[in-house]
Amino acid sequence: MLFPKKVKHRKWQTQRKSKKRLNRPDTRGTDIAFGAYALKATTAARMTSNQIEAARKVLTRHTAKVGKLWIRIFPDRPVTAKAAEVGMGKGKGDPKHYVFEVRPGRILFELDGVSEEIARTALRKAGMKLPMRTKIVTR
Repeated sequence: MLFPKKVKHRKWQTQRKSKKRLNRPDTRGTDIAFGAYALKATTAARMTSNQIEAARKVLTRHTAKVGKLWIRIFPDRPVTAKAAEVGMGKGKGDPKHYVFEVRPGRILFELDGVSEEIARTALRKAGMKLPMRTKIVTR
């Protein structure tokens, strides 16, 4: 499971979940930089570290020691939650897990060193594990 080793601020302020702002296309990380095939987000979502790990497992099993995989995102945003059956007030809850806020156009994973057929099936299966719609792009 991915999470930061050290953080400057343990709890972040909650951002607004405005559909208008979240559906604005991303400006960084939108081009293929390392591999030949990539998985690109077409809708916005918050990806947890467990979802990233599930997609990574699918990709590594499919490439079978011949391909190279790049994960282009890292969950650094803490999500807090109060314990079960705790009353209102008395401060903010403890960090529960970490997420990455994906916006449309962001490259999530890149693959290289495998045939196009294997890359497409692996990326399609990895996209099924994610909470947003994705498409497969090539260099």
